[in-house]
Amino acid sequence: MDNTELHQKNTSAWRIQTWISFLFAFVGTSAGIVYLPADWWMKGFLLMGMFFTVGSAFTLSKTIRDDHESTKIINRVKNAKTERVLKDYEN
Repeated sequence: MDNTELHQKNTSAWRIQTWISFLFAFVGTSAGIVYLPADWWMKGFLLMGMFFTVGSAFTLSKTIRDDHESTKIINRVKNAKTERVLKDYEN
């Protein structure tokens, strides 16, 4: 098993693009809420909702990533067991 299979990394261009798009969306939405012609409590409620949504999105993406990583580990263990059984059978 080679190391490229174990260590898949995103490119730096992809990381930069995702951070820029996230910051642009976050700052733009925050500015839109701040300059919204509404009472302070409405703005506060919208900002609170936005922060909760962003936090939930991070949690959801981490959970999906962890689920994907766990299936990769399970598949590696199954493949190793299969290879061992085949190797023992051949001998």
